[in-house]
Order: sequence, then structure tokens, then C-alpha cells
Amino acid sequence: MTDPGAVVDFVMPVYNEGANVESAIREIDKSVSIPKRILIVYDFDEDNTLPVVRALQPEFPYVELVKNQLGKGVLNAVRAGIAATTAEVVIVTMADLSDDVAIVPEMARLIRDEGYDIVCASRYMRGGRQIGGPWFKGFLSRTAGVSLYWLAGLPSHDATNAFRAYRRSVLIETPIESTGGFEYSLEITAKAHARGRRITEIPSTWRDRSAGTSRFQMRRWLPLYLRWYFYAITHRPARRPSVKKG
Repeated sequence: MTDPGAVVDFVMPVYNEGANVESAIREIDKSVSIPKRILIVYDFDEDNTLPVVRALQPEFPYVELVKNQLGKGVLNAVRAGIAATTAEVVIVTMADLSDDVAIVPEMARLIRDEGYDIVCASRYMRGGRQIGGPWFKGFLSRTAGVSLYWLAGLPSHDATNAFRAYRRSVLIETPIESTGGFEYSLEITAKAHARGRRITEIPSTWRDRSAGTSRFQMRRWLPLYLRWYFYAITHRPARRPSVKKG
């Protein structure tokens, strides 16, 4: 049942995450004390995540199952999850415990109280770090993030990190054109930046998954990231004219 008082809606796409999802739900419950929902988005009824979630729902009534009816894959699961949100703040996170959910209350505060539209979790700013994961993938993401910070003025050192908080209205007004997977987060952020939306970052710790198999496909998705990388560089927001005092 939808909770009208939820401050944050988590969108969690899953694919056979039965080994991880209970720990992920318990970590969010422990770390995020503000009113929330967790929308578990799945593709098929045989997904081994579902029986685990159903067993936990009496203990965590704010956890809901959302079936992705838009087509298979993480991108459509994210779309389906966004369509099911109602809270002011939306956070897309994975069930693999890689994301630093302890920073969610601060992310939500920056949107609700400080007027930001997107808050990026950053591994590559001062205070952030990455633990584990393929070295080359980390090198590419760090290079992309730092170069976009300086070349495009994007207010994040970690533009490829999909863990970020969005003002829901930004998601609704930004149709996702991406066709691959997690590059959608760079797309939305680059488009929001081009429109002059307020974006900031806070330090975060990312840990490589401890169970299951990652769905990140670097060879397939790298060209798709490049599309939005160059979009960010070529669509910097117009400078506001300075007002002369006289």
C-alpha cells in the first residue's frame, strides 16, 4: 500500500537477488530513519528475490513489489519503478549492498531543505572512496567524472555513479532516451545540468558486491556512456548575465 507520508521512495531493480535483498532491506531500515518506501522492481514471477521479499513484508510493510511491464532489463525496470513513485525524493539503488545508504538522509535534506534537484553520491571527491571492483572500470569512471567536472562544469566528480537522489519532478520531466543500462543516470544529470537545475554531490563509499552477479556490461555500455559524456560537454548551461551596479 502506498504510504502518502513517505519522504523517500527507493527504486530497487532486481534480477535473482535472493541472496542479497534481505540484507539490503535491513541495511536501509537501519540507516534511513526518515519515512520511506522501497519499491522492489522485478521482471518475471520466478525471480528468486520475490519469496524473500514476501516473507519480509510483514516486518517491513513499506516494502512493495512492482512488476516491470515495460520489457525486460534494468533500464525498463528503472522506468517502471520511477512511474510507481510518489515521494518528493527518489533514489535508485541496487540490492547488492554496494551503495552507501547511510548518506540518504543527508541527500534527502539537501533536496527538501536546500533546494537541490539532484544529489550525487561521489566516490571521487574528498572523503569518498571505492572498495574493490575491477581496476580498469574504476579508472574509466574516475576519468570520466573528473574530466566532466572540469570540462563540462558538471557539479559532480563521479558522473557515472548511478546512486543519486533526484527530485521526483526532475525525473518526470526528463524522458529517458538511453537504450542500454545504467548510463541513464548520466543522461538525466547532464540534461538537468543543461537546463540549469541545481546539482551537488556528497562523499560516498562504494563497495563491490559480496554475492550474486553484476549486470554491468562495460563493453556493451561504454559507447552509450560516451553519448551522454559528449552531450554534457556540448550542452553546458548558459551563463547568466551579470548585473551591473550603478
